[in-house]
Amino acid sequence: MIDQIQWLGHGGFFIQGPPLIYINPSLVTRNTFLADVILVGHHHDEHFSVASINKLRGPQTRILTNEHLAKEIEGSQIIRPWQSMMVDRAGIKAIPAYSPNSLIHPQSDGGLGFVISINYYDIYYAGDTQIIPEMNTIHPDIAILPIDGRGTLTVDEAVEVVKMMRPRWVIPCNWGIATQADARLFKKAVGGRAEVILPQLTE
Repeated sequence: MIDQIQWLGHGGFFIQGPPLIYINPSLVTRNTFLADVILVGHHHDEHFSVASINKLRGPQTRILTNEHLAKEIEGSQIIRPWQSMMVDRAGIKAIPAYSPNSLIHPQSDGGLGFVISINYYDIYYAGDTQIIPEMNTIHPDIAILPIDGRGTLTVDEAVEVVKMMRPRWVIPCNWGIATQADARLFKKAVGGRAEVILPQLTE
C-alpha cells in the first residue's frame, strides 16, 4: 500500500486506490487522472486551490470537506469531525486537525485530517495540526505527519506522535517549508519505531 501513495508537494497527496483519492491538492499544474474522491481539510493556500480541484474533478467525483470550505467549492459535500463515509472500497473518517498552542490553525477553523481505510490498511493523514487529545484513539498502519512546526508538529513532536500511534510506516510532509535536513533528522529520530518514507515529488 505504501507504494500507492504519491506526494504532490507540501501537504498534497494522491492515493492510487481504487478509488483514486486526492488529499489537499493545491499544486496541480497539469491534467492527470480524474479523482474519485478529493479530500480538502484546510483553507490555507498550500492546501486549498479551486483551480487544482477543477483540474481533478469529473462528473462523478466526490469532494469531501469541512463546513467552511463547502461554501467555496461548488458541488462539495460536508464531512464533519468523526463522521465516516464509504466511497467505493474506501472508508473515510474525518479527524479534527488544529493547533491548541498556535493562532495559525485554531479549532474554530474546522480543519480536518482523515483516516482512510483502503485495501486492509488504515492511513492517517494528520493535516495541519499539533499534538491533540484526539490522536490517542488513532493507531494507523501508515501515518502522514507535518514536520514544519508552523502551527503544526515540530520534528520532535512528530516523533512523539509516532511513539504514541506506533504505525508501521510514516511519511513526513509540509516540505514546502521544512528543509530536507529536517526530514533526515526526523527519520533518524524515529529510528526503528517505524519505517520512515521520504517521498519524492511527483512530476
